[in-house]
Amino acid sequence: MINYEVLFVIDASVEDSQKETLVNAVQGIISEHGEVTNIDVWGMRKLAYPIQKKNEGYYVLIDFKAGADLPKELDRRLKINDSIVRHMIVNKEEK
Repeated sequence: MINYEVLFVIDASVEDSQKETLVNAVQGIISEHGEVTNIDVWGMRKLAYPIQKKNEGYYVLIDFKAGADLPKELDRRLKINDSIVRHMIVNKEEK
């Protein structure tokens, strides 16, 4: 299994209960074919630049272990979710 991390930004206008549901949904996607090692909720932060005329977002960082095919599926699912403004999946083992 390969070590990865995914950082995603949830739209600030989403309610707190929906934010928690989104974090659990991403965790569920990862748990289907991998193993979540750490979840770090950064909370509301100012964006580096405006995205869709918004200046703030709710940041979440998840470390996980999975095979090489899971990041592609996770990327696909995060792209189609309108509540997630940006995301980035990083292979922590690459140099």
